[in-house]
Amino acid sequence: MTAVETSPVRITPAVGTGRIRPRAVPVLLLLTLGLVLVGIAAASIGAAGIPLSRLPAALGLVAPAADNTAHARDALVLWSIRIPRIVVTAMVGAMLAVAGAIMQGLFRNPLADPALVGVSSGGAFAAATAIVITDSAWYIRSGLPHFDLLPIAAFVGSLATTSILYRIASRNGRTSVAIFLLSGIAIAALANAGIGLLVFVADDRQLRDITFWMLGSFAGSTWSKAALITPVMAAVLLASVLVGRQLDVLVLGEAEAFHSGVNVQRLKAICIVLISAMTGAAVAVAGVIGFVGIVVPHLLRLVVGPGHRLLLPASALFGAALVTGADTLARILAAPAEVPIGVLTAAIGAPFFLAILLRQRATVLA
Repeated sequence: MTAVETSPVRITPAVGTGRIRPRAVPVLLLLTLGLVLVGIAAASIGAAGIPLSRLPAALGLVAPAADNTAHARDALVLWSIRIPRIVVTAMVGAMLAVAGAIMQGLFRNPLADPALVGVSSGGAFAAATAIVITDSAWYIRSGLPHFDLLPIAAFVGSLATTSILYRIASRNGRTSVAIFLLSGIAIAALANAGIGLLVFVADDRQLRDITFWMLGSFAGSTWSKAALITPVMAAVLLASVLVGRQLDVLVLGEAEAFHSGVNVQRLKAICIVLISAMTGAAVAVAGVIGFVGIVVPHLLRLVVGPGHRLLLPASALFGAALVTGADTLARILAAPAEVPIGVLTAAIGAPFFLAILLRQRATVLA
């Protein structure tokens, strides 16, 4: 255990180069193209399938053919159901992937992931609390203002969880990998215990809503939800790009970053708020979706390198494509029913996480 705690976290630094790797631009273009292709497939595939030949007309890009009697249905399905869902899944995937990349850079720990260490569970617990309280009879009778508290509650829960985790795992400018993971497990267990208590006292309708948050689903995606998280995504992605270089320096260590001119404490605060905002917004509209934040940055580091100025936008594109594709797969695996997206991402991400652990074990014990 001591070897793990004192070993430096193996995220290769990439500091001071300022140059774009030759493969970076083509990779970003390929990721953008991949996201577009996945979006087209998601728009076409479903219980009410829309053939690719009718898709341009349904999108309003061309006039419908004279024999296209299904044009009105295609347009209704596309603009009322499919496109809002694609927009929400893409934004949630982008936020979760970027949140994972920032958390790994902040903790200098390649195993960091908002869902794995309890940040998503903290947001889900806060959201479940909001569900039970605002839907209770006494709250309705109290005359208190009734508005959607889920985004606010999920953000506050994620912020509190991230702050507690960082304070527990860090001491004297160093972060213990073992304490980081164990405290994350403990925080997730406490949050899940709180959710279990809420499930016990909830009525049938509240129970269904809580189950939705725990399993994760995009079934209720609407334009209003897309509008709700769009400002959050725009703000946090812009801020994450601005802190990319500072995260590259922080990988070397807090003392080295301080002597390089980085305001470490301010950077920590910004990163915690960014992680909390992205995770809270994702939990608010889709529930708990795990392993996106650990899978995406690891795969991309093999291609674009460890520099956060490239890793963060690439993670946003790849995360958006991955979650959109996973949601499309969830819609067709058990059609007409839907497999919860959280179940699918866990089935894909858990083996990947075990592979990372085995690789680190081989390195530490060598």
